[in-house]
Amino acid sequence: MTSPPTVRKLVVEVIDARDLVPKDGQGTSSPYVVIEFAGQRKRTHTRARDLNPQWNERHEFIVSDPSSMELEELNVEVYNDKRLGPAASAAPRKNNFLGRVRIYGSQFARRGEEGLIYFPLEKRGLLSWIHGEIGLKIYYFDEEKNPDDAKKPESVSPLPPSSAPEPPEIPAPTEAAVEPQSPLAIPVAIPVINAEEIPPTADQAPPPSAREDIPLMPDVKKAQNSVSFDRVRMTSRRNGTSEYAHSPRVITGQFMSSSTDPLVPSVYDLVEPMQYLFIRIVRARGLRKCESPYVKIRSGSHSMRSKSARDASCNPEWNQVFALNQSKPDPTLEISVWDGSSGEAFLGGVCFDLSDVPVRDPPDGPLAPQWYHLEGGEDRHVTGDIMLSVWLGTQADDAFPESCNSDAPYITYTRSKVYQSPKLWYLRASVIEAQDLRVPSPSLGSPVNLYVKIQLGFQSARTRRSISNCNASTFSWLEDLMFVVSEPLGDQLIVLVEDRSAKDPILLAHAAVPVASLDQRFDERQLVPPKWFSLDNIGSNGQEHGLGVAYGGRIQLRLCLEGGYHVLDEAAHVCSDFRPTAKQLWRPVVGSLELGILGARGLQPMKTKSNGKGSTDAYCIAKYGKKWTRTRTITDSFDPRWNEQYTWKVYDPCTVLTIAVFDNWRMFAEGGEDRPDYRIGKIRIRVSTLESNRIYTQSYPLLVLLRSGLKKMGEIRIAVRFASSALLPDTCALYATPMLPRMHYLRPLGVAQQEALRGAAIRIVAAWLARAEPPLGPEVVRYMLDADSHSWSLRRSKANWFRILGVIAWVVGLAQWLDDLRRWRNPMTTVLVHILYLVLVWYPELAAPTATLYLFLIGAWYYRFRPRGPTGMDARLSQAEGAEVDELDEEFDGVPTGKAAEVVKLRYDRLRTLAARVQSVMGDLAAQGERVQALVSWRDPRATRVFIVMCLVMSLVLYMVPLKMVMVALGFYFLRHPMFRDPMPPAALNFFRRLPSLSDRLL
Repeated sequence: MTSPPTVRKLVVEVIDARDLVPKDGQGTSSPYVVIEFAGQRKRTHTRARDLNPQWNERHEFIVSDPSSMELEELNVEVYNDKRLGPAASAAPRKNNFLGRVRIYGSQFARRGEEGLIYFPLEKRGLLSWIHGEIGLKIYYFDEEKNPDDAKKPESVSPLPPSSAPEPPEIPAPTEAAVEPQSPLAIPVAIPVINAEEIPPTADQAPPPSAREDIPLMPDVKKAQNSVSFDRVRMTSRRNGTSEYAHSPRVITGQFMSSSTDPLVPSVYDLVEPMQYLFIRIVRARGLRKCESPYVKIRSGSHSMRSKSARDASCNPEWNQVFALNQSKPDPTLEISVWDGSSGEAFLGGVCFDLSDVPVRDPPDGPLAPQWYHLEGGEDRHVTGDIMLSVWLGTQADDAFPESCNSDAPYITYTRSKVYQSPKLWYLRASVIEAQDLRVPSPSLGSPVNLYVKIQLGFQSARTRRSISNCNASTFSWLEDLMFVVSEPLGDQLIVLVEDRSAKDPILLAHAAVPVASLDQRFDERQLVPPKWFSLDNIGSNGQEHGLGVAYGGRIQLRLCLEGGYHVLDEAAHVCSDFRPTAKQLWRPVVGSLELGILGARGLQPMKTKSNGKGSTDAYCIAKYGKKWTRTRTITDSFDPRWNEQYTWKVYDPCTVLTIAVFDNWRMFAEGGEDRPDYRIGKIRIRVSTLESNRIYTQSYPLLVLLRSGLKKMGEIRIAVRFASSALLPDTCALYATPMLPRMHYLRPLGVAQQEALRGAAIRIVAAWLARAEPPLGPEVVRYMLDADSHSWSLRRSKANWFRILGVIAWVVGLAQWLDDLRRWRNPMTTVLVHILYLVLVWYPELAAPTATLYLFLIGAWYYRFRPRGPTGMDARLSQAEGAEVDELDEEFDGVPTGKAAEVVKLRYDRLRTLAARVQSVMGDLAAQGERVQALVSWRDPRATRVFIVMCLVMSLVLYMVPLKMVMVALGFYFLRHPMFRDPMPPAALNFFRRLPSLSDRLL
């Protein structure tokens, strides 16, 4: 039974606006809002003479193509209605523009997940004077379509009288104007072929009863590719950005050598095609009586077997796909059926000549399975038929990810997979006060110290001591506690009130609050009201006598889930994502990151076989944003070839892609045994260092730091491309925006608090990915997320120190250059410097433009020495090559140490803790200096282009504008009134913070 057709609707609730610009000449405005989506326009009523209007109006729009909804834009514009102004009779037709907001489809939330978001109003032109913000609720839902609605016209309601004046871009509606409410009134959208919309596989084919009349085929005929599909390009009609619908499979589509359109990258052209022979075993019929039949497949040196069909009937089903590597093809294929319960009894077989096997090239549909009669030579007891299909393809075949691969016979832990990190939230618990507490009578003169402890899973936090009011049963704290939670929100928040007046703490009362019942907050101005929660009394001795029966008072808490923060689970300097938790606050996509994992070579043996020979079973993990990818495991190979390609959406180019190689040990675990995988090496690639739409293919060394020293484990070869069709000004403008979401600057978290929350986030992500199949072990997650990046290491401290020396080396070079000038070692240079010095003395206003022009020339000169590709790990920069054994022993030693006596142990731990802080400070100082160097070093080509162009512009401006005027303007701007200041960081500071440092190249 087919499901009824549905129609998707987008709902925009216009709540209110704040701090609008006055436009009527009397210090106020009469605003109304015009909303446009996919050719549909609607508007609100006009609020007369109100700079903080409230509308609370709901408008619905029909989404003609839900599959391309993320590519659409919602335009919200605010205008001043001049009809209600003081000169309404003589008012021109055009109304005053008060600001606009452009919201992309990727920010739309499903109904039930929406929230009130305040968007800052944007300017329409460079000289516009616009400020203020508008509060919107935007969400979508799907509802069943009534077939009778298409037969009768939809009722039409005229616009309200206040909607007569329209903005200049929109024709003014008349009394007969109607809104396009019916789907028939919307232009028909061009259908888009999605990568997931392929014909069903044999597992999804009609039941066997509907296919009993399929004729028996004695051989495999060559398939005719009579239909070809052009890959559809999904391009936004508004901003010119291109998107592609990628399926969660590893590789789909054709291998292409190049792309004719520079804005649209080739489809999966970063890897080499690998030939495989695919065999889909569906089922059998008419077999002689057997208990656990299975299928054997043999072709050349490859031999595989299917799972046993636990079916007492003679019609077993397997529904399995096998992929045999055809690097050394064999002309024959043998498929046989066996009974595993009666001493490997032969039930029949089929032999194929592979010279006529058809070639399947996606997006072709799957090859239809056929019945083949089982033969047994002289064995007359062989009966029955087997349904199967055989074809040749590559790793681009959609059957490849779930196939039983000849390169990896261990099925469970060797297939390629794509994982998603859980959606993380910060939970803010504001402990305000408690009343009616039954506090034991304290000793004479001793204070009553009550604490509130909150537990959430493995996380716990405690307030400071309470402030007692006049009433002995009322206490207040006024303190915020932060936790990390993940969806689904099934945990409970446990609130404990403890009396720590005595030596041993006494538990007085407790309460449990479901996390799923908490409100979500997306903005710092959304005030969540506090609530009172009843406390269950606990016996004075701290044991739970009659738990949940006696009333123990009440506590006032303000609980909310903060959606405006980005929950950091990675180190800040190698972060791959800065998006806030709330989807409505995401920026639009700026491009896509494509990674082709080609292979590795020269890997070291990681395990020993029974015959004493070394072996390595390597797989690769790549992590960017919330998406983790895992290649298939190539067993027993020191030079594995994966040739798998993955794609991520890029929301911010100033992020880092992490790739690591591991040796698979879990596939040998038995009986619930935990055998962690061993790391082979890791590399990082900063996306901003990649030129747009250019392929980088190169090898990187895999380095691992052990207790015995630095060891090279081999090399990995990858191909990477940052595909972006956005214009250069749009991409460069992103550098002027804050890196972290707004909440991180308005309500910042402390450094220690942030690190504690990051540790909790890592544990949550590790536990989530460990429940996948195949699981990603906690050792893999911790290594990918750099869980120990802030632990003490003398080697890292030395590396940061030498980074600082490298940054300030220019001061030594400048002193040497001045000394050379004074000593006349180059007479021509000294004469030119004398002339330049006289010019600057007589004309000091030329100093600033000359300096900026000099920086422009330096940046242009260093273009010749720019990096030709993304760099990997640097062992020399990490001070790993010359590390001593005792230093490495200290680095790998845990905290606290157990090296010597108790006193030495305490001093040693204290020293390491303080040194870790110094190490972080040194790293931050080094990063700032390296960002200054990155202005002209072309490590981030977009940032360097912006900087040298701005230097050229500034030099021209400063040459034409008197220096005194510039200095006065800068001084007045620095001393401007606080009402003219933006609480967010300035554009120049945001640009500087986005510049790359060498932090992501440290081991």
